[in-house]
Amino acid sequence: MTDYRADVTDNPATGPIPYPELRAVLDDLVSSARAILADDLIGFYLVGSFAVGDADLQSDCDFIAVTRRPVTSGQENHLRVLHSDIPTRNGLWTKNLEGSYAPLDDLGTLDALGRQWLYIDRGWRKMQWSTHCNSLEQRWALRERGVVLAGPSPATFAAPVPATLLRAAMAERLPRLLDDLATWIDIGKIAWGQRYAVESLCRMFWTFADGQVHSKAASLDWAMQTFDQQWTPLLRQVRADRSLAWNPSEPPREGSIHLTHAFSAEVLCRVRREAPNLQ
Repeated sequence: MTDYRADVTDNPATGPIPYPELRAVLDDLVSSARAILADDLIGFYLVGSFAVGDADLQSDCDFIAVTRRPVTSGQENHLRVLHSDIPTRNGLWTKNLEGSYAPLDDLGTLDALGRQWLYIDRGWRKMQWSTHCNSLEQRWALRERGVVLAGPSPATFAAPVPATLLRAAMAERLPRLLDDLATWIDIGKIAWGQRYAVESLCRMFWTFADGQVHSKAASLDWAMQTFDQQWTPLLRQVRADRSLAWNPSEPPREGSIHLTHAFSAEVLCRVRREAPNLQ
């Protein structure tokens, strides 16, 4: 196995991180993780919107920390203490970190897709074992767009994700997207949920079309160029409202739910028409 220890540097976070507070939070997180994991820390990377683009003050900051082996029980205990403490600190970004500690061997093969990793959810203080970050989209973002905070390029150890796999996954997941969302949010009552549904439809359909992962904002812009003009008002509404914060008391705009369901039907029609041509 390649020895990556020399590649884990003490350089501060670099890359597309425009917020000084976030840079400081990430520098501290990487330093703390290194103190706990020592030589078992291979690298630390940003995925999500800070990797694929269009991160803003409403974004969370998604990370994947790569470990030489599965974390030991002692390391896990120390990481749990660390991530329980971070959200209690002052600032915006201490409450908006989300990510997993992924063993190197898991990332080297797609056979490990769906395996649980030690994970911290946005704003939570309790870590859990979850498959959240071990998905095709996160794997692609890590290898192709990952922002290196410490360690070697992810392309040196992460298995490539074929476009055909991503496209097939979207063809399988898009038909049940709204039903899946309904298990944790009522898009008919919460405006954020309605916006998220439209963003997800656009993003997933673009991935279905080209086998890559794109930002939510860019996906809305792409959809405005791809779909008939009858959908432009809906897409513009969601694009304009992206900067609005989560507010469970804010209802969707009048008429937007009907349009969202109609747009979903249009997306699914195109998926059914084009899916037989997947190659």
